[in-house]
Amino acid sequence: MQLIDSHCHLDFAQFDHDRDEVLARCRALDINHIIIPGVRSASWDMMIKICQQPDMLHYALGLHPMFMQDHSENDIARLRDYVNRYNPVAIGEIGLDFYLKDHNKNNQINLFEQQLNIASEMQLPVILHVRKAHEHTIALLKKHTINKGIVHAFSGSLEQAHQYIKQGFLLGVGGVITYPNAHRVRRLYAELPLSNLALETDAPDMPLHGMSRDQRNSPDKIADILSQLCQLRGETGEQIANATTQNVQQLLAIDS
Repeated sequence: MQLIDSHCHLDFAQFDHDRDEVLARCRALDINHIIIPGVRSASWDMMIKICQQPDMLHYALGLHPMFMQDHSENDIARLRDYVNRYNPVAIGEIGLDFYLKDHNKNNQINLFEQQLNIASEMQLPVILHVRKAHEHTIALLKKHTINKGIVHAFSGSLEQAHQYIKQGFLLGVGGVITYPNAHRVRRLYAELPLSNLALETDAPDMPLHGMSRDQRNSPDKIADILSQLCQLRGETGEQIANATTQNVQQLLAIDS
C-alpha cells in the first residue's frame, strides 16, 4: 500500500529543524510521494533545493492568491522562465480567494488568468486554492481549456464538485473530515467517486481533530485522514490508498 500527500508545504520554516525526521516517519507509513506547491516567487529557489535530494518530493510553481502583497509585476515572467527551466509537476498553488477581507477581485482574477495561460501553454495541471469563488474559478478553467488539476481542500457543493470532475479535476480531501461536526463535508466525501479523490494534509496548516489550533500539522497525518475516510465510505484502507495514489500519479505523471 502506497500513499501520496498531494498538498503539503514541507518547505515552510516550521519544518526546518526536523524535515528529515518527518520524511523518515512518512516512509515508515508508506507515504512515498509528497507534492509541495509554491506560494511566492521568493520561496521557489529554496523549495526546488529541498526537493532535489529525496526522490519522494515533487514541487509545483505558482503565486498564491492569499499573498497578493508579496507578488511583483515581474513574477509572471519569472514563473514562465522557471517552468521552462525546472519542469514542475504542476502550476500551483494558484486560484481565487474572495473570502479574504478587503480582497481585490480584479487583481486576483488577472493573476489567476495569467497563470492559467502558462498552464495551458505548457500543458501542465494546476493545483487550485479556491474560497468563496468556485463559480468564477470553474468559468475561468473552461475559458482557458484547463482540464486537469487538483482542487485543494475542496468544500464546495456536490454540484460544484461534479462540475470540477467533469472538467477533469481531482478533489483534495484533508483533515476537515476528521471533525465530527463537519457534517456537510463528511457527507460530500462519502458520496463522491473514489476515482476523483486525492488525499492531502496542507501541513503545517489545517490541524486535524484533537490537535490544538496552533499545533503543526504534518504529512504523516495522511494515515489518519485515510483512516477517517475509510470510516465514512466503508472501503478498505488499501482500496482508498491505491485509488487515490493512482489518481495523483496519473494526473501529475509521477512514477510509483
